[in-house]
Amino acid sequence: MSVEKVFDELGHFKRFQACLYFAAVFQAIACGIHYLASVFLVETPNFVSSVPGNITDVLYGNVTASSLEEILPVFKSGSGPLVVKTAEGEQWELSRCRCTLRINPRHFSYDFDGNKTVKECTGNFVYDHTEVYQSIVTDWDLVCDKEWLAKLCQPTFMLGVLIGALVFGDVADRIGRVKILMLTSVCQFGFGVAVAFSGNYYFFVVLRFLLAMVSSGYLVVVFVYVTEFTGNKIVLSICTAPFLLFCWKFPETPFYLMAKGRFEETEKLLNVIARVNGLECRLKAEDLLEPGKREDGKSLLKGDTEEQSSKPEKKLTIVDLFGSWRMAGRTCTVWAIWFIGSLGYYVSSLGSVNLGGNQYVNLFLAGAVELPSYLVGCFAMDRIGRKKTCAPSLLLAALACFLIIVVPADIEILIIVLSMIGKFAIAIAFGLIYLYTCELYPTIIRSLAVGSGSMMCRVGSVVAPFCVYLADIWIYLPQLIVGILALIFGVLALFLPETLGKPLTTTLEEAESLGRKPSKMNDRLELNQHGAKV
Repeated sequence: MSVEKVFDELGHFKRFQACLYFAAVFQAIACGIHYLASVFLVETPNFVSSVPGNITDVLYGNVTASSLEEILPVFKSGSGPLVVKTAEGEQWELSRCRCTLRINPRHFSYDFDGNKTVKECTGNFVYDHTEVYQSIVTDWDLVCDKEWLAKLCQPTFMLGVLIGALVFGDVADRIGRVKILMLTSVCQFGFGVAVAFSGNYYFFVVLRFLLAMVSSGYLVVVFVYVTEFTGNKIVLSICTAPFLLFCWKFPETPFYLMAKGRFEETEKLLNVIARVNGLECRLKAEDLLEPGKREDGKSLLKGDTEEQSSKPEKKLTIVDLFGSWRMAGRTCTVWAIWFIGSLGYYVSSLGSVNLGGNQYVNLFLAGAVELPSYLVGCFAMDRIGRKKTCAPSLLLAALACFLIIVVPADIEILIIVLSMIGKFAIAIAFGLIYLYTCELYPTIIRSLAVGSGSMMCRVGSVVAPFCVYLADIWIYLPQLIVGILALIFGVLALFLPETLGKPLTTTLEEAESLGRKPSKMNDRLELNQHGAKV
């Protein structure tokens, strides 16, 4: 079967495919917003523990103020307490999670050598709203002994992304891409609105978990969907269109229909694509079948659907990704690239906050470096190939990580440049692996392959924050871990087959033959033809 003939005949990216593409990828923007929202939803602003009573005077070193809100923008935790005086005449030393009452003070000054009574925080906090006006931390006081609840939100969200990628990728291979796109789109809208009205922390976490599942499921399936509708000449960008208004009119992909034996629907779809693209359709569904299977296809087109429906359909699972030693090795390597791509990406992004300055500017800088990386990646993969782009980018990321370790710490500009080079390189591999995975696996299991790969990606994103915390042990330990893994997986990527210019495969046998030497493939083809003649 070579459904790629459809695109050679009817066009790879003409009017029909463009309409579907621009509509289908609209939700990807919403998914990205939900992913980035976690950065600000759980952000902890500067804060101190407050005391009962009205505060009239505040001291912080040589700085004076009449309220805590005025002094919080310059307050730094660990550099000394805030000294306050209440209307009742009490004097307190305030830190983030502790209040200290001065006993019988004579004067109101910053330094005090008398007796003090230490009291734990009572749950009253004052926050600095200069940069962070509102977050779940300020709404539900997720600080001090509740700080772990705030830190739990991001791993919980990524766990939902992990499960959603695996579940919806598998289901899409069973019941079709369109049904999953419709379900996840509606659920994403519903859960997204519900999160805004969540009244407590636990309700918020559950809704964000469900939102993560459907967002991840949509991203996995929509990438497979547009890949199967545009062939191997894919436009890698994200545009907008009102998807929800007409997602119910989306057709299934010809790859999926042919793989499921729904030949009559395939032929109707070919006629629609040709009509919209202004072309004459000379292809028939049986033309897409191998010569030995065309008679069966013709009988089904004539109405013999009862026989088709009576045949039990083989249920493919994640185990089929390891159906042979060759496929098992390929799957392990692909999963490893998904993992290191996500781990390196998030370690680099989280580490960018150490650049100093405004946090929003830091986020902009961390994202800005991705634009040239995607442009270079798209150009390189269509010129030199997928493998020759993916492997060198991982090796370059490893080199950048190792150089950061040996560069003197006082040369900050060079460290920043190397960090950006590492982010640039890892972003190329991370962006490419989506398409590469689609091309390495056949139609019947493609969504599951991308979904399981995305699952490993989310494992990396869950591990990334903990990897960043290892900087407390040794400041360069995160870079060392990412560098070693990128080096190993970059070498393994060199053993993957090249897919540039190859048609998308439909069966596991076709996918397994990718990368084999032409002589072996020709011998097998000749043997099959000889057997057919006999």
